[in-house]
Amino acid sequence: MRATESNQDYPFAVTNTAAALLDGAGTVVSWTPAAEALLERRSADVCGRPARDLLADAGSWEAVLSRGGQGAQQGWEGRATLRHGSGRELEIGFRVIPLDDGARGDAARCLVLGAPMELVARWRQDHAFTQELFLQGRVGLAVFDAELRLLRTNSHLLPYTGVPVDLNGRRLADFLWAEDARIIDERLREVMRSGIPLIGFNTTVRTLDDPRGGRVVTVQAFRLQEPDGHPMGVATVFTDVTDHERSRGRLDLLYRATGALGGSLSVLRTVEDLVKVLAPAFGDCAAADLAETVLTGGEPPADGHLTLPLIRMAVAGAEADVLRTGTARFTAPLPAAVPEPAASGAREGRGELVTGLGARPAAPGNDAAPAWATSVPGAHSAMTAPLCARGIAFGRLTLWRTGDAPPLEEDDLALLEEIAARAAVAVDNARRYTKERRTAVGLQRSLLPPATAETPALEAASVYLPADSDSGVGGDWFDVIPLSSARVALVVGDVAGHGLYATAMMGRLRSAVRAMADLELEPEELLAHVDDMVLQVVAEAESEDPEDADAGALVPSGPAGATCLYAVYDPVTRSCVMASAGHPPPAVVGPDGTVEYVDLSPGPPLGVGGWPFEPVERDLLPGSVLALYTDGLIERGEGDVDEGMRNLADRLLRADVLGRPLRQARHDIVEGLPPGRLRDDVTLLLARTRAVDAGSLATWQLDPDPAIVGDARHLVLDQLTTWNLDELAFSTELIVSELVTNAIRHAGGPVRLRLIRADTLTCEVSDSSNTQPRMRRARSSEEGGRGLYIVAQLSHRWGSRYTAGGKTVWSEQHLPLA
Repeated sequence: MRATESNQDYPFAVTNTAAALLDGAGTVVSWTPAAEALLERRSADVCGRPARDLLADAGSWEAVLSRGGQGAQQGWEGRATLRHGSGRELEIGFRVIPLDDGARGDAARCLVLGAPMELVARWRQDHAFTQELFLQGRVGLAVFDAELRLLRTNSHLLPYTGVPVDLNGRRLADFLWAEDARIIDERLREVMRSGIPLIGFNTTVRTLDDPRGGRVVTVQAFRLQEPDGHPMGVATVFTDVTDHERSRGRLDLLYRATGALGGSLSVLRTVEDLVKVLAPAFGDCAAADLAETVLTGGEPPADGHLTLPLIRMAVAGAEADVLRTGTARFTAPLPAAVPEPAASGAREGRGELVTGLGARPAAPGNDAAPAWATSVPGAHSAMTAPLCARGIAFGRLTLWRTGDAPPLEEDDLALLEEIAARAAVAVDNARRYTKERRTAVGLQRSLLPPATAETPALEAASVYLPADSDSGVGGDWFDVIPLSSARVALVVGDVAGHGLYATAMMGRLRSAVRAMADLELEPEELLAHVDDMVLQVVAEAESEDPEDADAGALVPSGPAGATCLYAVYDPVTRSCVMASAGHPPPAVVGPDGTVEYVDLSPGPPLGVGGWPFEPVERDLLPGSVLALYTDGLIERGEGDVDEGMRNLADRLLRADVLGRPLRQARHDIVEGLPPGRLRDDVTLLLARTRAVDAGSLATWQLDPDPAIVGDARHLVLDQLTTWNLDELAFSTELIVSELVTNAIRHAGGPVRLRLIRADTLTCEVSDSSNTQPRMRRARSSEEGGRGLYIVAQLSHRWGSRYTAGGKTVWSEQHLPLA
């Protein structure tokens, strides 16, 4: 045995002094390298033999060993003749130091050869320190030999269930799980190989008798070596940090759960993100159950005595498929988990912990496990905590542990209750946001026209998708406005910003555009009037009294303004005139399958003012598809606008807008969008053009002669007979007579009479005058002034519009039923 390998009584800290360690029988058990050099006798030849063999005279050595009396506990000194390895005799001084210190029952001694008294005092001090160090119980100490066998430990090494009392000569694998022991052994061997101390290595240890009771320890290790650098073993320190790690782990879990709760204002996404954090970090399986009314923004009853029919909304973990299978059937009323108001010491959101599930009966009874706890096969413990905010319970969080995981404890339940309390606030906020969002979306959809429309000029279908922005819905809108003479106006606009202000502004703009469209204004002129209106609205908002704003007045949350595209399609001439106020150009899918974007010269957005809008006219073949959209469809943060427009063109072709009904193709175009949240509203308006054939059109040029009125009536009657519309002969004859007479009498110049048969019968009279006719109430004494009144009574609707050469007065009548 080497000098530094004595494992129980005196581990030598100093090896450059000649010394020997003797047991109670006087046998040498350790021999220092300095003693080898002094007597030239190897440790292997000396250790294990009686100490008397070292002396030339054995009798004198017995006298030395038997010396005692007063001061014996402090040791004694003398001189003796020793036998040198070469055979000669060597006289040398010595000192004998008892090692029992009055605290040990053995009679071990340390024999110091030629040692000065100050070294002896230091050795005794080191020995006392070592004894005290191994007797303390704050940390675990252990000394391993080169084969990683335990040589010496203190009682606090691993004070866990299943650790033997006597560890001398044992390996870690003798009482720890093989994997846990292997991890520690690998680190200790690395320390012996490299000599680099192991500092702050955390690992889990489990004993063979208690596989679930794992503990977390911090291991510090240092190599023990001889003066020549040869490794002799490892000294280690084991510190139990289980409680510290658990506390830190709980805080980390609470931090991550809180972060997951703040990632969305969607109720479903909030609970999905939460259970993904809880499992498997906190339990093997986690589930979130919510009242159905929460998903739509509703609020469950505030009575805590009621039970709630819950629906399982999110699951995560190893048994997620088992829990998800029961989602559709999970509609039975469940306890709301709100304590009785009068319960002593009860608090809102108190949960329930169930352990020992494998040993409890499954049949109903006093000791039976609750139904919610037995949902996961193989679970040995479970706990649940209600989602309760403002005194209202609307769901619960449930956690299960299975297999070899340690059972859940009261501390775990307290943590789940804290997470559930925070989750309840987040879910309640998401619920209220859902309610407000549904209200805003409902308001916006109520301000929009029907999604599909059929007119003689075109077939229209639209799609509106509200943004997923947390700031609320946007201000996108579209419209299909029937005009006179079978024409139709198409409108798409986008109000800047989000929220109720944008929705209210959208409603104003749509109403204004419809009102001005009824005036039969040209597209560029209409946009100029709407621009003025937006400027007035902005000025009113800027002058809003702060007190009125605090009282709930809608004010813009960002820059005010809007973009708009206004187009008028005429099925008679098959032309489309359009103008843009900062809006993207429409796409035209021709009958031959080509996709082009109209070369517009867009003006500034509405609300800028001071700039004209330039109209563009484009001929459209029957069957062409016109696609109007908002920037949310082409600007999705994934490339530039040009790339988005190319993608839209590809989607239009893939959806087969030419060969399918637009009400079907519109969904395919939107569903083909790249995945991800919508940062802005998406609006798409598709219109397939039609044409009024020549057989449904009749036009006559009339001279400005009052006598021609009779001829005009005959021409119209003949045409109605050709169209099998004799039922409208009388009313149409009166309308033509009044309108032609007014044009000849008040305008002068040539008059054009035109009949259009579409879904209605339209009668048009055009002249060169710019004076608009006005209907008035004639006095009883007046002979004239009743012509327009007669026209209004006989028509479904009537009106007039300016043209490049004057004006046109028109009248529409419903066609008789076939």
